[in-house]
Amino acid sequence: MHATQATPKKQLTLFDSVSIILGIVIGAGIYETTPLIARSVPDASWLICLWLAGGLISLIGAACYAELTSAYPYEGGDYVFLTRAYGRRMGFLFTWAGFWLVQPANIGAIAYIFARYADQIWPLSLGHPGLMVYSIIAVVALTLVNIFGGVWSGKWTQNVFTMIKVMGLLMIIIIGLFFIAPVSDRAAARTTSVNMDLGLAMILILFTYGGWSNISYVAAEVQNPRKNIMRALLLGTILIAFIYILVNLAFVQTLGFSGVASSASVASDVISVYFDKAGKITISMLICITCLGNINGMIFTTSRIYYALGREHRVYRWLGTWSQRFDSPVCALSLQATVTLALVIGLGYQEDAFQRLVIFSAPLHWFFFSLVALSLFVLRKRDPHITWHYHVPLYPLTPILFNMATLFMLYASLSYAWQHRHPEAYWIVITILIGVLVSLFDPPLQAQDD
Repeated sequence: MHATQATPKKQLTLFDSVSIILGIVIGAGIYETTPLIARSVPDASWLICLWLAGGLISLIGAACYAELTSAYPYEGGDYVFLTRAYGRRMGFLFTWAGFWLVQPANIGAIAYIFARYADQIWPLSLGHPGLMVYSIIAVVALTLVNIFGGVWSGKWTQNVFTMIKVMGLLMIIIIGLFFIAPVSDRAAARTTSVNMDLGLAMILILFTYGGWSNISYVAAEVQNPRKNIMRALLLGTILIAFIYILVNLAFVQTLGFSGVASSASVASDVISVYFDKAGKITISMLICITCLGNINGMIFTTSRIYYALGREHRVYRWLGTWSQRFDSPVCALSLQATVTLALVIGLGYQEDAFQRLVIFSAPLHWFFFSLVALSLFVLRKRDPHITWHYHVPLYPLTPILFNMATLFMLYASLSYAWQHRHPEAYWIVITILIGVLVSLFDPPLQAQDD
């Protein structure tokens, strides 16, 4: 690459890094998935235990990522780990699948939730097309913030959204646990029949916990990355698990387990008990801000994967350019937005768009996540010259547990997709096959310096 080409600068502090993790992970999923999860388990104790299990899995995974990122503090995260462990074609396939399927589906799912709540505050009177309008506005506006505002604008947008959403969740926790009398059936099983589905429940829970690993995508922009990324991963994951469990306890105590399972808008129902109608508007605004923070964090971090790909693959070298004027990967951000909008428009018109977008991306996400989990073993042997600044506790037990969890989630997501046979499954297969063919005709650029 040319010597004068602009590159990322180390501008993200520990606070910024924790804000990115909280901002990406704590999204509208906590409001959207809790009723769906409650319908898949028999009672409140199962609900809380599964949220706790999801937190433990995430914490174990964060410890593994902390070791990997301390050894390879470069832009791209998973792309770097997979390329180092299995070769450049696997890294390319991860990026290909993420670009066309996984990342647009994740961003689109949250954009759809934002649209639904924004339409409650400012109805466009267009029906479902109105939701499409709001979704498109959210993706375009936040992409422009990250393009023209650069890293500084992107990170402070994330910090503000994160602080607002955490304060909002604390408000729900305090009101639900301390200011509302608990309902008598909060621990009772539902009177309706229960269709026990632990696989679906864990897919939704770990989707809601998902995103903490994204901090590895911006490793080259973190100050003192070998220490601060590890601290951010562990601190952020513990805070998220603590908040999620308390929020679910507040939901159950306020509405009862039956009320949570049957709720169409669980947070609004909790707040309206205390604030009546004004509470619904308040919580709708909070969820909108939560969604925007979620979307912004994903746009900010995942664009760095495509930037990293462009730095090492000749055909895509234009994605590996960093704008000196705007201090951002303009090409990567622009193309990411284009594909996301195509998926939002393609699937967003369906009533169950959120759930379909989650299921749509889950098998591929867990396939590559399981390979990353395994890469810790591979890279310890393959790169003995690398200085490992942090070692995961209780090795090899900890990464083995993480591997088992990712493989279970891969099985659960594939099983669910096979049982329901949504048409999107064929898109996945075709897209991956095309990616395999494309990877065969892609000469590398000169290897980047460590």
